[in-house]
Amino acid sequence: MTATVAVGLGERAYEVLIGPGLLDQAGERIAPLLKRARVAVVSDETVWGLHGARLSAAFERAAIAVLPIVVTPGEQTKSFAGLAELIDRLLALELDRGDLITAFGGGVVGDLAGFAAAIFKRGIDVVQIPTTLLAQVDSSVGGKTAIDTPRGKNLVGAFHQPRLVLADLDVLATLPDREMRAGYAEVIKYGLLGDLKFFEWLEAHGAQVLAREPAALARAVARCVEMKAEIVAQDETEQGRRALLNLGHTFGHALESETGHSQALLHGEAVAAGQALAFRFAAAQGFCATGEARRATDAIAAAGLPTGLSQVPGHPFAADRLVRHMAQDKKAEGGKLTFILARGLGRAFVAKDVDAGAVTAFLLTEGAC
Repeated sequence: MTATVAVGLGERAYEVLIGPGLLDQAGERIAPLLKRARVAVVSDETVWGLHGARLSAAFERAAIAVLPIVVTPGEQTKSFAGLAELIDRLLALELDRGDLITAFGGGVVGDLAGFAAAIFKRGIDVVQIPTTLLAQVDSSVGGKTAIDTPRGKNLVGAFHQPRLVLADLDVLATLPDREMRAGYAEVIKYGLLGDLKFFEWLEAHGAQVLAREPAALARAVARCVEMKAEIVAQDETEQGRRALLNLGHTFGHALESETGHSQALLHGEAVAAGQALAFRFAAAQGFCATGEARRATDAIAAAGLPTGLSQVPGHPFAADRLVRHMAQDKKAEGGKLTFILARGLGRAFVAKDVDAGAVTAFLLTEGAC
């Protein structure tokens, strides 16, 4: 069974389809969007090796020519160098503005291909086919595209909405357990930021989601996409409520920078630790009850995810270095730190002008040096 979630953006509205078997339907689903029967598919070596033949067959059944561009997997590809190489390969295919790019992979491929689509000949259509849990529930929906720089994560990018998102739950069967847990960090984020009932459901059924039990997985992905679609429709370019989706990311991105954006700490793992830290910091500042912060931390830990600095490779971290990374965060304004904090489970809010000294002191209590 396929669930359909609409992202309501007027003339740029699109659908997110969620369910099994969608990869086999890709050709027929994407064909109506094409002006000529060919599509450039950006993927990485791992995903293309696992699922490329199946996607190619789906396009061929719809008489659509496939032009694959396969990149190196890993966060290091989401860089200026990786972007330049991708743009050059797209130009070599002689695509024009009437053509379409399909991003077929996890968050790295989705961000990189989406940003390339945003700037290629001043804009070309893109379809997202996310192949990780994290990408299905978060990064493939909403049009955020970006690359990393040595100064921080996702600091260069554009808002470029897809024409369609196909979230095939079957492809998650090949996802390593560690990547599945990393994606679950973004799943639980939706409950923590704005849906207490969903959080409570995850407390009871999170193990089934992680085990890829079909009904539980479908429900979790659909609810996350529903919440994100609603928020994006209200605040497409993150001027207000959409910032709540960054719960855990200010702490998390700082940890990713300290670990070199490497496989030592996956993005979802960083976000998991960041969410637990955000709840505990909120409690330390008097915004949130200590018991609720503990409950959030326990739910994250139950998924096998890190909840503090001591569980991150490279510990101990220097508190002042972490705070300097936070000052480079794209949510910072006028040199002031901005965090997404919570007044309780399901009640996140944007906290501006957060005192750097308070953050430093908190990090020291968390084991930073």
